Amino acid sequence: MTNELTEIVFDELGPSKIIHIYSPKTGLKAIVVIDNTALGPSIGGVRVSPSVSAIEVARLARTMTMKNSIAGLPHGGGKAGIIANHKDPKKELYFRDFAKQIKYLLEYIPGPDMGSDEESMGWIYNEIKRAVGLPERMGGLPLDKLGATGFGLSECAEVSCPYAGIGLKGAKVAIQGFGSVGKAAARFLSEKGAIIVAASDTKGTIHNPDGIDIKELIQVKDSAGSVVSYKKGTVKTLEDVFSLDCDILIPAAIPDVIHRDNVNDIKAKLVLQGANIPATKEAEDILYKKGIVVVPDFIANAGGVIMAAMEYAKKIEKEAFEAIATRIRTNTKLILKQSKTEGALPRKVAEDIAKERVLKAMGKR
Repeated sequence: MTNELTEIVFDELGPSKIIHIYSPKTGLKAIVVIDNTALGPSIGGVRVSPSVSAIEVARLARTMTMKNSIAGLPHGGGKAGIIANHKDPKKELYFRDFAKQIKYLLEYIPGPDMGSDEESMGWIYNEIKRAVGLPERMGGLPLDKLGATGFGLSECAEVSCPYAGIGLKGAKVAIQGFGSVGKAAARFLSEKGAIIVAASDTKGTIHNPDGIDIKELIQVKDSAGSVVSYKKGTVKTLEDVFSLDCDILIPAAIPDVIHRDNVNDIKAKLVLQGANIPATKEAEDILYKKGIVVVPDFIANAGGVIMAAMEYAKKIEKEAFEAIATRIRTNTKLILKQSKTEGALPRKVAEDIAKERVLKAMGKR
């Protein structure tokens, strides 16, 4: 734990709290990081993974601070990690115990993330009456079912394509990580005329340069468990998805999948970060120098947290989708236009804007 703390970056924004949770009764091991609450109580997902660490959770919590700030939401940034396999039969037990452990941590509002879903949030809400991304039967706006993050990515793509010198209609798209975000992004992008040529999951990559039938691919993924069971394409390795010919690359799974060893293989003209922190800082710098447009995570994938905030504010589905479209389109144009004018990395531009809003709120308090 001491070593992890020395690697976490502490600055004028935070993190304000790092909490390690252990329950001898259930075996629950978890981490909660509250980064900053100057704009309001923090909203952030609960990640479930055997390898999740305090460093990862802290990085994700900072991303949530930036994401909520630049989206104009009255919320700060936080994140949690449950150290377990998402298929563990004790998952419900862990979540209910986790909820009890954070009952009085009122500045943190849990939401779904990798390894958790609407049902998981229902378990938390049943225990402490505080969660977002709830099932419909509980009055929630189910983020995964509605495809909030994927919808936001498609809106982001429409605005950012001209900055990359491409048109969205007919653009070839490769998606790394065909989970809930990847599926929804593929569906919404296809509706806008993009052609999905590749998709990957933990078993490998399916590639068809002429285009993949998304409805059929989703059915195959749901029934067989992997995109590699799709018959109308060529099966390639997991890593191959980064080097395929495409116009748009969407990393939509785990952190740091784009790094120094594969960044120069990327042929896409536009990278939309569907996952949080999917590229190292070094890789983003290299992509920028190569002239590849990269829309950072807390701009491109903000659809989920915007919908979560709308649910928390008791808004309806139509209002939530309108908020996602308006805010993501506005912010994408703002940062890419400013990046082009100033010759600055899009992430740097976006971070400066978001950070200024948080510091201003801190000053007022």
